Amino acid sequence: MTSIEHAIQNRLDHLAVPLRIRLPSGGVIGPPSAEVEVAFHDMAALAPMASGNLGALGAKIVTGEVSIDGSMRALMHVVAALVPDDGQAHKPKPWQRVWWSLASILRHNRERDAAQIRFHYDVSDEFYQIWLDPQRVYSCAYFRKADMDLAQAQTAKLDHICRKLDLRRGERFLDIGAGWGGLLFHAAENYGVDATGITLSQNQFDHVSQLITQKGLGDRVRIHLCDYRDLKPERPFDKLASVGMFEHVGRANMQLYFRNVHDLLRPGGMAMNHGITVSGLDDAMIGGGLGDFIEKFIFPGGELLHVSLAIRQLSQAGLEMVDTENLRPHYARTLWCWSDNLEARLPEAEAVLRKTMTPDRAAEVLRAFRLYLAGCALAFEEGWTSLYQILMTRPDGQATRHDLPGAGSDYPFRRDYIYSPRRD
Repeated sequence: MTSIEHAIQNRLDHLAVPLRIRLPSGGVIGPPSAEVEVAFHDMAALAPMASGNLGALGAKIVTGEVSIDGSMRALMHVVAALVPDDGQAHKPKPWQRVWWSLASILRHNRERDAAQIRFHYDVSDEFYQIWLDPQRVYSCAYFRKADMDLAQAQTAKLDHICRKLDLRRGERFLDIGAGWGGLLFHAAENYGVDATGITLSQNQFDHVSQLITQKGLGDRVRIHLCDYRDLKPERPFDKLASVGMFEHVGRANMQLYFRNVHDLLRPGGMAMNHGITVSGLDDAMIGGGLGDFIEKFIFPGGELLHVSLAIRQLSQAGLEMVDTENLRPHYARTLWCWSDNLEARLPEAEAVLRKTMTPDRAAEVLRAFRLYLAGCALAFEEGWTSLYQILMTRPDGQATRHDLPGAGSDYPFRRDYIYSPRRD
């Protein structure tokens, strides 16, 4: 055995979950009964496995230098056992924090942000349609009842947001990062609001524009292809939602982002930020190189913060956090739904991708998304990442509620309104 093979054997000997390794020579390490086999097609691909750099190993899988035999769920049991330090990266050194700040500044401007969004969301609408729900809601669902399927849970999530914002007929509502329009249409059709959405994805813009025409909602639903920093409405909005968007903003722009939320909202109005956060207090990426994998293949420019820093930043922008809810287990279940949907239709998914890219590129994109969906499901299951809905207000400095002096906003400071029978 080579030194690398010895290192791998030692790692397998201490692994809680059985794993079988097939070497480039044809030799096998690990028990025959293992549910997962990882086959290495050249010696260089063995190095990430020996060192525990799972992000680099994932990259080898995407490029085809390593292949997997086994289900995604079984593979994630192995990954959970291999990830060091309970999924948390080591505490960053001072120079690393400086580098993060500089890198965040360099990677986030209007042009780069638009390119990074399109890299992910404009892969292929037809591809996303294969594994998302019929409304193509690409964010954490809300399994209000245990027996809900994905489509029901996504509708429940849309309604949960609308209820938290206490949307009323005729109010002006903004959706920052509107995706394929699920929340826009749910709010307009069920709550009677005048709805505006913005996106940086050309595919999503085209899709929502077409749906507005088909549904005959042009008088009260609109979509703009623009950056959140460039939206200048004639007057501020009554209510605002940002779902699955602030992950793309970057540390360097987080204060600016929440300041824009503040300025887009009328005094007394309410906003909802629904986004992924990292569990480590030091805001480091997930350990084992998994964060690097997502940065390279899935979400370039994506940066996760701890929820405490997000709340600090919004507070500094003049907003008041009035309610925060962690939906972490809901996102684990959502991601497994997406992963299972994709796994059930792999040949169709690859054929769809081949319509817009070369066969080799289509195979790589599919392998990347398979690892990404299952890996993110694992991250939420294990608590390495979380999903928080943060409800905030822009206080107006006045006692505007006759029933609650000093409230200073539309928020009633009683959570029962979210679950009570709806009011028009």
